[in-house]
Amino acid sequence: MKLISIVVPVYNEEDNIRHFYEAIREVMEKTIYDFELVFVDDGSKDTSRPILIELENEDSRVQPIFLARNYGHQAALTCGLDHADGDAVIMMDGDMQHPPELIPVLLRHWEDGYEVVQTIRKTTEGVSFLKKATSAMYYKVLNGLSQVHIQEGGSDFRLMDRRVVLAFRQYREHARFIRGMIGSMGYKQIQVDFVAPPRFAGVSKFSPKKMLHFAIDGILAYSTLPLRFGLYLGAVCAMLSLILFFTVILDKFVYDDAVPGWATMTSCMLFFGGMQLMVLGVIGEYIGRIMEEVKNRPLYLIGKDKPKDVQKKN
Repeated sequence: MKLISIVVPVYNEEDNIRHFYEAIREVMEKTIYDFELVFVDDGSKDTSRPILIELENEDSRVQPIFLARNYGHQAALTCGLDHADGDAVIMMDGDMQHPPELIPVLLRHWEDGYEVVQTIRKTTEGVSFLKKATSAMYYKVLNGLSQVHIQEGGSDFRLMDRRVVLAFRQYREHARFIRGMIGSMGYKQIQVDFVAPPRFAGVSKFSPKKMLHFAIDGILAYSTLPLRFGLYLGAVCAMLSLILFFTVILDKFVYDDAVPGWATMTSCMLFFGGMQLMVLGVIGEYIGRIMEEVKNRPLYLIGKDKPKDVQKKN
C-alpha cells in the first residue's frame, strides 16, 4: 500500500495540533492509503512539543521533528520534505486554514498522473480588504520582475510526487521561497482552487515584519531586475543632471541671470544622494544573499528528539 506523508510546520500551535490531527486522521482513514504525519516543531515556546510527544505515543503514524530553534516557516517545510518517506507528500499548515477535506481531491489528481497538485487560495474568510489588495499588488510586482510566473493566491498547501520531492531536495539556497521554487521546477502540474476558512484557534504567527522579509526574498530570489532598475535610474539621473548643468551655463553666460540658489543645490544633492543610497541598498541585499550562500551553513539544525520534562509512555 502506498504511503502519503503530510508535512506540517508548527510554531506555538498548542490549541490547534490535536484538532488538526483528528481532522487529518478522519480524512485519511477513509482513503486507501497509509499515511504519516510529519510535524516539524519550529522552536515553539508553548506546550506544542509535549502535545506532539503525546500524539506520537498514541499513534505511531505521528512523526514529530524538533528544530534547535526557530528557523522560519520555509525552513521548517524544507526539513519536513527532507524527512518525508511517502510516495507522495502533502504540505499544509496546521491551523485549519488549509482544509483537510481537500486532501482526497489532491490525491485523485495525483492518481491521474499529476506530479504537483498546487492549491490556489481564492480568498480567506474574514481577511481585511487591505491585506487582499496588498497581496494582489505584490504578486503583480513579483510576476512583472520575475521570469518565473508565480500564481496569485498560490499557497504552500500542495501535493508533490516523490520524484518531485527528491528533485526539490537538491535546492539548498538559504533565501527560500518554496512556492516559486516548485513553480520553476516544471513537472506535470495542476491547480485546485479553495477558500481558506478562518484559523481554528490562536492568531497568525506570520507578523508584518516576517511578511515583508518573505516578500523581499520572493522578489530577490527570482529576479535581477532591481539591479537593472538601478542602472536605468542612474542613467535618468545623469541625463537630468546634464540638463541642469546646461541650464546653469545658459543662465550664466548667455542671459547673465545666475542667482545663487542654495535651495536648488541642496535639493539636487538630496535627490541624487538618495538615488545612490537606494541603488547601493539593492546591491547590498544581493551581496548579503551571496554571503549567506558562500557560508554554506545548514538550513536548519534538529534539536534533541524529546524534551527532558516529557517521559515516553510505556
